Amino acid sequence: MAEVGTQFPDVELTKYHVDALAARFVTAPDSLDVVVGSNLFGDILTDLGGALQGSLGLPAGANLNPERRFPSMFEPIHGSAPDLAGQGIANPMAAVWAGALMLEHLGEQEAAGMVMTALRKVAKQGPRTRDLGGKASTSEVVEALVALVAE
Repeated sequence: MAEVGTQFPDVELTKYHVDALAARFVTAPDSLDVVVGSNLFGDILTDLGGALQGSLGLPAGANLNPERRFPSMFEPIHGSAPDLAGQGIANPMAAVWAGALMLEHLGEQEAAGMVMTALRKVAKQGPRTRDLGGKASTSEVVEALVALVAE
């Protein structure tokens, strides 16, 4: 992790044991900005972060190869959720956010910004899927996001 930190000298680096960091996620989440960790600990902490946001249907993850020698991977924190496939009840926001992270990584800042603006508006105003207390289908949320990006 310290190696990654050397590439960003303006960013303060603080090391935590994973259990202390998990507690910080709960007690002081606003004190954290970027978390760099191993795949195992990162997976656990992102699930915790998603639960704290209200649903694993919201957060996206990026497994980045900083040297860009190998592909990076972008995905919803919850994974593919095959148990929800075809039912129209999955929250698509994490998958869309993962796409925005990929766009940003590929240098498409304007497109990523448009997608993130749409995500923020839908998160705030709806429509919402059942995991967030709403009644909207997957398609209805996607249609709302597309309409906002197209504005």
